[in-house]
Amino acid sequence: MTIALLKEMFDLMVIHKDADLIEHYYHPDFVMFSDGVQQTFAEFAESHRRVYATEIHYAIEYDEDAWVESAAGDKVAGRAWITTSRPGERPTRIEIVLIAAYQDGKILRVWETTWPSWRTVAALDGY
Repeated sequence: MTIALLKEMFDLMVIHKDADLIEHYYHPDFVMFSDGVQQTFAEFAESHRRVYATEIHYAIEYDEDAWVESAAGDKVAGRAWITTSRPGERPTRIEIVLIAAYQDGKILRVWETTWPSWRTVAALDGY
C-alpha cells in the first residue's frame, strides 16, 4: 500500500507540480531529513510551492528491484531517479535512496540521500 501511495505522490504531486496535494500526501507533523537538511511540514510545503512556481520540469524513474515495505505497512524504502530540467539548462538526473514512514495514510517522516545532492542542482536554487 505505501509503495503505491509514494509512487502516486511522485506522479501526481511532483511530476505535475501540484502544490495543492502537499496536504493530501503529507502528515501535519511531517519532518524530512535529506542531505544534511531537516525540514518541518511548513518549511517543506513552502519550499515546494516556491520551486513548483518556477519553470522546472520533473521526470521520474523507479528501480523496481529496490523497493521494500514493512510488514506493518507503515514504512517503505526505495530507490528512484528524478530528472530536473529548466529551459536553457541541461537536465540533471538525481538518484534518490529513501525511507518513508507513514501515519494515518500520510507521509510522516522521510530520510533520504541523493546523488548528486539536490542541494547542488541549479534548477532547485531557492528551495
